[in-house]
Amino acid sequence: MKDKTKLMAILAISAVIIISGFTVMFFTQRVRMNDGYVTGNTAGNLNNKGLFCESDGVVYFSNAYDNGCLYSMNPDGTNMKKLTSSGVTSINADSHYLYYFLDSGQTGDKFVQRNYGIYRSKLNGKNPKCLKRGNAIALQLCGNYLYYQNFDNYNENGTELFKIKIDKSEDTRIADFMVNPACIVDGIMYFNGTKKDHYLYALNAANDSISVVWEGNIWNPIYYNGYFYYMDVGNNYRLCRYLPSQNAVEVLTNDRVDTYNIYGDYIYYQKNSQTEPALMRMYIDGSGVEMVAAGNYSNINIVSNYVYFNAFDSTVPMYRTPLYGSIQVSTFDAAEEAAIKEINKK
Repeated sequence: MKDKTKLMAILAISAVIIISGFTVMFFTQRVRMNDGYVTGNTAGNLNNKGLFCESDGVVYFSNAYDNGCLYSMNPDGTNMKKLTSSGVTSINADSHYLYYFLDSGQTGDKFVQRNYGIYRSKLNGKNPKCLKRGNAIALQLCGNYLYYQNFDNYNENGTELFKIKIDKSEDTRIADFMVNPACIVDGIMYFNGTKKDHYLYALNAANDSISVVWEGNIWNPIYYNGYFYYMDVGNNYRLCRYLPSQNAVEVLTNDRVDTYNIYGDYIYYQKNSQTEPALMRMYIDGSGVEMVAAGNYSNINIVSNYVYFNAFDSTVPMYRTPLYGSIQVSTFDAAEEAAIKEINKK
């Protein structure tokens, strides 16, 4: 009788341990959802490939010195850590996860099978999970969905807008034409038309309905402090801003603009010129124009302390200048040093 009681006790304890193990596994593997329409990065960064992203005091970035692998650091450039072994773009972050387009082909290793697609990982880079295999040109987090541009060579439409839930449970086509999902504010995606016109459109994330906001002629809109900033397609891509409350347009610069980004009090933009191309800076009202660096630059990404960019024809060296104060352009040496340390570990 005692042996039977002892056996039953052992079985009961074992059952509790097994159930507890499954419970822990369930809660550790369950995807944590967001409250409200949080976004994963600024529109300006995502319009410049989303190579930098700041969240909760941590900067995540694609390290060009290490084939674009994902790194993290403090905003001042200290405490660098390598998070992935493959190149990433379109970096997004929320309170629980990182999201990005990963392409192992960027590492240049011909003997490794290419993995590419939209990935989700923990904030430390652990437990990466492929949400969608394929070519995602751009993506932006909106609540519990990632809106992304999907490119398919076999689709007559080419690039279309999709959304996928962050737990991979849904993947839905939203529009059969190209939509840039970068600019999302309070659950509303603002984008320029690409099919018949260049109007300003709004997509309501609650039901994915699309409506016209303004019959302008715009490219890459960014909503900031009540204004829509945009490149004016009909006027040599000069930079303007539109105030919807007054239906008024202001021209900020007559320079032809290749790309731009906004953060704080400043707009940084690349001036297109046959004779004097340059990276420029001005206040958000168009005043105080200054040259940051002479030449052709791209991928202007901004976080709280610095503006990062690179030459148009080369991803390295990476350059940076303080966001505020006097312009002091320097190479991003800390990123190169961190990459060398990682490479030497191999």
